Amino acid sequence: MAKLSLFERRRRRVRTALKSRAGGKPRLSVHRTGKHIYAQIIDDAAGKTLASASTLGGKGSGANVDAAKQVGTDIAAAAKKAGVSTVVFDRGGFLFHGRVKALADAAREGGLEF
Repeated sequence: MAKLSLFERRRRRVRTALKSRAGGKPRLSVHRTGKHIYAQIIDDAAGKTLASASTLGGKGSGANVDAAKQVGTDIAAAAKKAGVSTVVFDRGGFLFHGRVKALADAAREGGLEF
């Protein structure tokens, strides 16, 4: 078995912990790149994406905290439209800091509970 990167080890650890605590709730998954940030609300039981938001197609870059806050607000609005109010937060292998934290805080302010 190949040695896993630190990122992949964190990702697996976070996902395993979420599975034990999820209790059937949808998962708010965050992915961050150098240029953009993406968020999806996923129903793992059905294997479907219920809502999504990202900085793609928007004006400017998604590589800053302000853009992450906007994505957090957008995902909260999309979740309400899809009838989702409670989720579990999946940060993947990313640290809960900077853009990931800004997205989470904005989603909470927008009405999502996690």
